[in-house]
Amino acid sequence: MGTLFGNLEVHQFACLDDNYGYLLHDHITRVTACIDTPDVAAIETALAANGWKLTHILNTHHHYDHAGGNLELKEKTRAIVVGPHADAARIPGIDIRLSDQDDYYFGKHKAVIYETPGHTIGHVVYYFAAAGIVFVGDTLFSMGCGRLFEGTPEQMWHSLQKLLALPDETLVYCAHEYTQSNARFALTLEPHNNALVERAAQVAKLRAANLPTVPTTMGLERQTNPFLRPDSAELRATLGMLDADNVAVFAETRRRKDKF
Repeated sequence: MGTLFGNLEVHQFACLDDNYGYLLHDHITRVTACIDTPDVAAIETALAANGWKLTHILNTHHHYDHAGGNLELKEKTRAIVVGPHADAARIPGIDIRLSDQDDYYFGKHKAVIYETPGHTIGHVVYYFAAAGIVFVGDTLFSMGCGRLFEGTPEQMWHSLQKLLALPDETLVYCAHEYTQSNARFALTLEPHNNALVERAAQVAKLRAANLPTVPTTMGLERQTNPFLRPDSAELRATLGMLDADNVAVFAETRRRKDKF
């Protein structure tokens, strides 16, 4: 059994080295989506365990560990492939192209689409407001954010603003288990952030027991994620950037994480 949000169920499973896969199932219309296609075998195992038939693939971006299984799964199941309009040329098998602020109905459940360029130019996230959940791919991680492979710090900071506008209680489903290393980095910037210190200890216990640290919440991320906290006086002091603008502070935080 996964996590139920009314008639919408999320089944989470680990795959590859550090990815998370997700199945999304509407118990009324009986449609089932995978969020990205990191590992075909793992997705098929999860489908079989739940007795579900794949009908949709919801892609966040084009990277192979997110879209590499599209064509095989589409051939086997005839699933509808949904993804970012801005990067449709790099989403294998795409059928439905979505842009910023589009509404997309998965069964009876509406997702609002936000374009979140930065990690890649064509990244999108899927926000199911009624359920209070968001699938963020590699834009946001638990106490982290995606590397800027294609976008600029300005683009990524603007993308993160869209997620910062979501309610504190929003559950954030990200695509990788990076939390423990992210916590170690965050502590180098805000060692006196009590919420961060407490959370890092909790994460260490979870990982010692081989338990997931995902999903997180937007409220937790606001308190502990350095990439969402460029206005933190302690973080700015650590960086020596007390008077810099938020984009510059974010960019330096990302640069340091890249070398951490």
